Amino acid sequence: MTDSKISGSLEDVQKLRHPRTIRERCQLVLQKALEGGTGFSVDLDAMSDVVAKVKEVTTRQYPDFKVPFHSRWRHFEAGGHDRVGELRSKFQEMGMSSEDQGVALLDLAIVSVLLDAGAGPDWEYKDSTHGESYNRSEGLAIASFDMFVAGAFSNESENPYRVDQEKLLNFTVEELKSGFKVRKGNPLVGLEGRTELLVSLAKDLDLPQFEGQKRPGGIYSYLVKKSSEKRVSAVDILTAVQEGLGGIWPGRFFMNGVNLGDIWPCSALGESKSVDNLVPFHKLSQWLSYSLMEPLEWAGYEIDGIDELTGLAEYRNGGLFLDMGVLKLRNPNEIEDEFEPSSQRIIEWRALTIALLDRVAEIWYQDARFPKNEWPLVKILEGGTWTAGRELAAEKRGGLQPFQLKSDGTVF
Repeated sequence: MTDSKISGSLEDVQKLRHPRTIRERCQLVLQKALEGGTGFSVDLDAMSDVVAKVKEVTTRQYPDFKVPFHSRWRHFEAGGHDRVGELRSKFQEMGMSSEDQGVALLDLAIVSVLLDAGAGPDWEYKDSTHGESYNRSEGLAIASFDMFVAGAFSNESENPYRVDQEKLLNFTVEELKSGFKVRKGNPLVGLEGRTELLVSLAKDLDLPQFEGQKRPGGIYSYLVKKSSEKRVSAVDILTAVQEGLGGIWPGRFFMNGVNLGDIWPCSALGESKSVDNLVPFHKLSQWLSYSLMEPLEWAGYEIDGIDELTGLAEYRNGGLFLDMGVLKLRNPNEIEDEFEPSSQRIIEWRALTIALLDRVAEIWYQDARFPKNEWPLVKILEGGTWTAGRELAAEKRGGLQPFQLKSDGTVF
């Protein structure tokens, strides 16, 4: 897809960035699907089985019900190793202030999340520290973690634990291939797209959200200044991410000169390309926002309004609903097709995933063991829907996605 303009105001842009609009538009797509107006049929009676599966997975993984957020920090724990704990201890030994530690951790989180799109089925990463091999999200996380610790993103030889604008501006595909140990027989999809994201990020690091530090982790300082009585709004975190990183996404639609990011026209809501038929997802922006919350909490800040953010429109959550029969293609032959992220079927699938994740939460809270005040949606995802989707994919397709997706390294 090439860049394209859609008429609209700056007020429309702000509305399309808000998670409230994500929910509203995705619920509209669900209603259209129930009326037969999408390429998917929906069986809401199967939702009880989905929730039972998610509860089974959650209680198996977390029998004490102490479920953390669904964020990048879980992937850094792969193999049961407390890599981040060790890193934080090192920061303390170095005498880093609380704010400097927060900036460094957000440097790590932001770069790692931007490199997190699907790895493809044939890539793996061997952790040289522990001698263990990982693939998919865990492999991408450990690879980016190791690159960060080794100073791959730093422009200061005496301090590897940072991500600098000057370094990212000149970052190359070859450097990413080396860091991710890509070679013949170990291919990683979307290398060029990932590298372009890092370079694009560098070009935006002069924006106010980065506090003049020319580092992505400057968002930490920006959010701390916006906090009131050590409390930070989840929507403020998402807004900072969208306004600071919104310009980096390639091949997207523009409105009033603003890159809309992960927002797509959905024909189920109307054929004309207008504000009213755009469906926002902001998958990576929300995933990143969830990942920025924990360093703030570690520093003693409370996060308000976590449930204002939505579930994540990605293939593990979406695969859960396909594999358990909630969603079915009206044309089963389409399962053999290869889809671009901009295709109508993928847009519908992602919208239905968001709407159905909210339905999971509604049913979830009917169980007295899972009160809403203790179980924000981000914990249900972690417990949870993402893991259940991954397990079913492993059982049914050897871990592959339910659809053949042409990933550019920036959406899935």
